[in-house]
Amino acid sequence: MTSPTNSPNLLSSYQMEDLSLKNRVVMPPMTRGRAGEERIPNALMAEYYSQRTNAGLIISEGTAPSKQGNGWVHAPGIYNDAQVEGWKQVTKAVRAKGTPFFLQLWHTGRASHSSFQENNQLPVAPSALKIEGAESHTPTGNQPCEVPRALETEEIPGIVEDYRQAAENAKKAGFDGVEVHAANGYLIAEFLQSKTNKRTDKYGGSLENRYRFLKEIVEAVMTVWPANRIGVRLSPNGSFNDMGSPDYKETYLYVAQQLNSYGLAYLHIMDGLAFGFHELGEPMTLAEFRAVFDNTIIGNCGYDREQAEQAIAAGDADLIAFGRPYISTPDLVSRFANNQALNPDAPIETWYSPGPVGYTDYPTYEKAQATVEAIASP
Repeated sequence: MTSPTNSPNLLSSYQMEDLSLKNRVVMPPMTRGRAGEERIPNALMAEYYSQRTNAGLIISEGTAPSKQGNGWVHAPGIYNDAQVEGWKQVTKAVRAKGTPFFLQLWHTGRASHSSFQENNQLPVAPSALKIEGAESHTPTGNQPCEVPRALETEEIPGIVEDYRQAAENAKKAGFDGVEVHAANGYLIAEFLQSKTNKRTDKYGGSLENRYRFLKEIVEAVMTVWPANRIGVRLSPNGSFNDMGSPDYKETYLYVAQQLNSYGLAYLHIMDGLAFGFHELGEPMTLAEFRAVFDNTIIGNCGYDREQAEQAIAAGDADLIAFGRPYISTPDLVSRFANNQALNPDAPIETWYSPGPVGYTDYPTYEKAQATVEAIASP
């Protein structure tokens, strides 16, 4: 079990199972598209993560466990030896700063596009239902979303094995643990939700059946990592990638209850509404998950410092993730500690662009102040 400090606040230390976190700030997964066409992590990525090791915990950007899982331009993978070697330089840089580093495993499911797939095959999903109201971001620009191919029952164990092998590769690459991405309308979330899962086999229909895919993945990953080095990410309120099911509360409380039995490192919950809300009822809260999940809970999506402190003080969350602020403010924790203003938000056109601009060139507070003083000097 996890033991919080006596007077928890955002900057206090935290014991997450056997990992000591220097504070309760999490740098969450953020797709940045700097791994190149071969999807191999590189020195620029090592610098980026190293700059942000003031966080108590870092979770890597979404990383494909297989070629089939790819669905974003120049996002990294963890399914071949070159990618494992590339990640080693990143984990080494982070480890040198003493910050635990988890790898997020991300199969994009129907959010992928045939241009990412071998032989231009269709992306896969639990059911042949396309994403409505959005486009796919492909190597040749935005394209209409495609109707995915529904997976055959006998194919699913192979995808589970891809996750197990990816978890093994993550261990070889030097990570401290892995996060299973079951949120934001990607493959696992598509199996969980009744809106996107219309299957009639053992992976569809009842809550138990819709949960089965995630259950098998977690149990496969547990053959590589102990449960206390595995996290799972969920998005009960999200509408991104055309998600949102009428039975969302029943679904996600069931999933959290089932996951609780494993003794996982954490449950990473996108409870905030900044990423879109399906408006099918009242938003689910961290308190609802706290009632059914015993270990660490990470809150995420749109938090500012005050909201984060409130969630921790209430006992609803143990850790809080800050996404976009970490893009433009590498020394985020130091600025929180010293009540310093954050850098301006990063322009969206640099989020996924190649190279260091908008990636590793954001200044710390000290560097920013030195620049201001230099300009002001006669």
